[in-house]
Amino acid sequence: MRLLAPLAALALLSGPALADYPQAVKDRLLPGYAEFDAAAAALAEKAAQSCDPATLADPFNAAWDAWLAVGWLRLGPVEDQGRALAISFWPDPKGLGAKAQKALLAGDQALLTPEAFAEQSVAARGFFGLERLLYPAEAPAQDTCPLIRATAADLARMAAEIDAAWTGGYANVLLTAGEPGNTTYLSRPEVRQALFTQIATALETLKDQRLGRPLGTFDKPRPDLAEARASGRSARNVVLTLVALRHMTEVLTPDAPQTLAAFDRAILLARGLNDPAFAGAASPGGWLKLQILQQSVDFIRQKALDELARELDVDLGFNAADGD
Repeated sequence: MRLLAPLAALALLSGPALADYPQAVKDRLLPGYAEFDAAAAALAEKAAQSCDPATLADPFNAAWDAWLAVGWLRLGPVEDQGRALAISFWPDPKGLGAKAQKALLAGDQALLTPEAFAEQSVAARGFFGLERLLYPAEAPAQDTCPLIRATAADLARMAAEIDAAWTGGYANVLLTAGEPGNTTYLSRPEVRQALFTQIATALETLKDQRLGRPLGTFDKPRPDLAEARASGRSARNVVLTLVALRHMTEVLTPDAPQTLAAFDRAILLARGLNDPAFAGAASPGGWLKLQILQQSVDFIRQKALDELARELDVDLGFNAADGD
């Protein structure tokens, strides 16, 4: 599977020992949102030309790869107007997305115009909406092309809005923390605390959702609950999220050797699974490998709550699950 391109886009920086968050904003987040904008626009352009799943596979994967580089960060513009959920609504245990898409396919085509589609259920939109259309479990009864194009265009719109909001002001809100007039972040440590919260929470989500759901229990594994199972991206999403979080951690502070080493071990384990959709969780051996990976992700989080928190000078007693 195509995995190297997004890693190149996230190439490691050899910054100074106390790089801190301004470098992360300038060298990681702003380029990351720009790349997501470009990749989503390319996907929408290709969808406007063809709805063939084989033709859309590469731009679809490229856009999702670009999103994972920044999708772990739920601050600022991505949270406005529910964009994060509309881009990546998962898990969906009640199948709300499929139901909403079925209604859209059978309903008024006027609902697929950009203005109307932006008001539709977040469960029917974004990458998981596209995945259901491009990798259907069974042949659809209606022509899905109009919905494919509407979904891709909606993704491109949101990506462009997020990028514009970051470059148009939100990045400066982070960079001017503590300065007169900044009422969002009253100090630089407050920004470090927020970013640390996001890293720790992303690791917890990775452990409990992306790995925990397909793991289920040893007696009752649930590979059918794996994220992005239809497109075979379950392991890919884990790897790219770990890589993005590791890069962000290193830019924030390279003086966290135990945390970075824990990331390296987890990334190595994830790449070595050779199990794209976590189907191996159904077997005892495959389940054990996935559990070992889950434990390694939990170990990263433990190290981050100690070592990284100390280096960033944030509260060691802080609970990431509480948000920022």
